[in-house]
Amino acid sequence: MRKTIGFVTVLLFTVMLCASGVQAKIPAEEVARLGSDLTPVGGEKAGNAAGTIPAWTGGITQPPASYKPGDHHPDPFADDKVLFKINKANMAEYADQLTEGHKALLAADENYFLNVYPTHRSASFPQRIYDATKRIAPVATLTEDGNGILNAAEGIPFPIPANGLEAIWNHLVHWRGDFLDRTFVYSPVTRGGAYNLGKENTKVRWQYNLPGMTVDKMNNVMMYFKQHLLGPPRVAGRILAVHDTLDQRKESRRAWTYNPGQRRVRRAPQVDFDTPGTGSDGLRTMDDYEMYNGSPERYEWKIVGKKEMYIAYNSYKLHSDQLKYKDIIQPMHYNPDFLRYELHRVWVVEANVKKGTRHIYKKRVFYLDEDTWAVVAADKYDNRDQLWRFSESFVLNYYEVPCSWSTSEVHYDLPAGRYVFYYLDNEERNTYIFDKTFEVKDFSTSALRRGGKR
Repeated sequence: MRKTIGFVTVLLFTVMLCASGVQAKIPAEEVARLGSDLTPVGGEKAGNAAGTIPAWTGGITQPPASYKPGDHHPDPFADDKVLFKINKANMAEYADQLTEGHKALLAADENYFLNVYPTHRSASFPQRIYDATKRIAPVATLTEDGNGILNAAEGIPFPIPANGLEAIWNHLVHWRGDFLDRTFVYSPVTRGGAYNLGKENTKVRWQYNLPGMTVDKMNNVMMYFKQHLLGPPRVAGRILAVHDTLDQRKESRRAWTYNPGQRRVRRAPQVDFDTPGTGSDGLRTMDDYEMYNGSPERYEWKIVGKKEMYIAYNSYKLHSDQLKYKDIIQPMHYNPDFLRYELHRVWVVEANVKKGTRHIYKKRVFYLDEDTWAVVAADKYDNRDQLWRFSESFVLNYYEVPCSWSTSEVHYDLPAGRYVFYYLDNEERNTYIFDKTFEVKDFSTSALRRGGKR
């Protein structure tokens, strides 16, 4: 009973702070809950009363003995059976646990369904991330304008968030490894199911999360990112480099592009906000990438609360190298036979465009997994307050790291019946490689010139 009352108290504390706009550091007695009745990053350690969400007991921390880095990840839950299906006919029974986007997809297609499986809280981070989270939780704060964070590095800065800005900053810096080298395919898909695969290689240095990182060592850059388009031929050879800043009052995102036709590197200030995303045919914005990225400055943010929701989780079947891309890609959505949904608790965070600013999404509702702080789904509304687009991330535990991250993300234009997908890698080899090391110089303008090929 004491733990339940404590959680309710924190929720009430959060709601009051959200309403008042006050920012406060976490009291010592609340920090002490991390690793006790809360997980080390702030989720509820206990399961739910119904027994449909189990307790978190540490997640997956070791790969199977047969696994080799670079392999597609064997499914640790391959023997699980489908508990039930949610479809157009019965969706009303589960409406409270569904995103508005899933409701729209179900209503639009009688052949679409959600296969619901037993819930496994498989998420895990290295112990140093847990230690860093507890270390910085008492001192981490937002900048005065909310457009950055102070006194934080390596861990989750706001494991017990006081407002929506703190929650979305947790997503922006949540643990996804130190480095990444990945190759995948992407494509817009027409209403009839036609697509033309593009291929991309991405390299990332997660500066914020590196071992022993401090604010001074970070030099105000939380992430270095390089995107190299490998196809289709009309865009092959284009390279984008991005340096994302932690305190954006001091300096906003820096970005450059290399165009093989011109053989020149240029600044790219447009790589932000609602500029159409690379290779998306206008179906996603730049800040849709990774479900949400970049500056939060154009929105007012608030925590709506925490809910139990059916979300894509432990998506090892979708990740399998036994599947071909043609098996997965269908009109209007992926083949639902290969998708796995589980009941998990999520933070619901609402973002509304500030007066005096603009964005093609007037309102966004984000669903953040309590065990990782990753945005796993997002409902997006147009200027008429109509649901327009929906995004979802198909996550799994990359247990060799360990980290929980997406094996694919999809952005749907609901009225048009179209979508664009990213990160599919079923037919690729050595796809997500976490054990490479990249230096800051690998993301410089000089590196773009050296990497460019006509």
